[in-house]
Amino acid sequence: MILRTVIIVVFSFQLILNMTRPIISLYGSNLGASALEIGYLTAAYAFLPLLFSIHAGRAADKMGDKIPVLGGFIGVGLGMAVPYLFDSLWALYVSQVIVGISHIFIVISLQNVIGNSAPADKRDYYFSMFSTAVSLGAVIGPVIGGYVAENLSYQAVFSTSCVVCILAFILSLQLQSTARNRGSANSNLLSSISLLKMLVLRKAMFSSALALYSRDIFMAYFPLYGKHLGLTTSTIGWIIALQGLFMVAVRFSLTRLTNALGRDQILMASIFIAGLSFLLIPMTEHVILLGLWSACMGAGLGCSQPLSMTTTYNASPKSRTGEVLGLRLAVNKASQLVAPLFFGLIGSSLSLLSVFIVSGAFLVGGSWIIRPAKATTTETPMEEMS
Repeated sequence: MILRTVIIVVFSFQLILNMTRPIISLYGSNLGASALEIGYLTAAYAFLPLLFSIHAGRAADKMGDKIPVLGGFIGVGLGMAVPYLFDSLWALYVSQVIVGISHIFIVISLQNVIGNSAPADKRDYYFSMFSTAVSLGAVIGPVIGGYVAENLSYQAVFSTSCVVCILAFILSLQLQSTARNRGSANSNLLSSISLLKMLVLRKAMFSSALALYSRDIFMAYFPLYGKHLGLTTSTIGWIIALQGLFMVAVRFSLTRLTNALGRDQILMASIFIAGLSFLLIPMTEHVILLGLWSACMGAGLGCSQPLSMTTTYNASPKSRTGEVLGLRLAVNKASQLVAPLFFGLIGSSLSLLSVFIVSGAFLVGGSWIIRPAKATTTETPMEEMS
């Protein structure tokens, strides 16, 4: 019952995000935003989460998971309402800031629910199902958003998202709220960061950051590239949806892959495949090939998130799981903040195609950094730290 509720809630949330994130770029461009300003818009989503992710995790540890999720959906609803009510570029900035900070409360708490409710021997499966729901939202969201924008308006996408948000809020009322850590007075920022001394945790967080930033860059700049090629909004939505579809598909065989090849090998291969696909995008103008590279990218990115979540949870002190998941999210948001600003500058000073080339090179290089170590590092929880 808990797993089913969480899956539906996180699917609804990802549906909202993936309906609107590609539209943000197109809507902003339509309002006169440059490639650099699109980078600013994308980075606005990650700014506050970078500062408050660890605090949001601690809040979930103290007060339980239900209240942060409900508060998060209230924020998402407000963030969706702003661009619907105000047809301006500043409304998009406000929307992204509000949705960004709301996002961390929802995601950290839902991951905590999954980790705490899953038996230890089924935790990979539970997080895989969680990630599958995320990917299903990534499949369906861009398609719905593309058709609504094409046949109605950009603003109609945000009003549709408001409706989904209300339904998700109502469903979230079924979640249980169990506090795990009443005494975290000794837990501070330095003690949270010190968790990164673990090699296995560093690799998990680095691979997660690479995957998330690259997906954000693809979501922000591929619509502009597709528009440059003359593709319709719905076609762009379908190509992005293919990425999400293959993220779902690969996760059904993820357990068998990790058992056969090992986690480190899968992480390295997944990032390398995503990077190679990024490099091929600017060399392609045919719709079918663009869809193929998007699908390959999805297959690569589909492995890193569930493996990183399981590794992070398993390595966490049991009374600080939300805090460590918050640290993971802070690392993710750092990449999602810096990358759009950097690639916005690249796109405006060089060309739109250079965004894909440089990002692909970073991913391929990153796959080498997270290559398997000669000595196997086991995933054992850290002792409680003062």
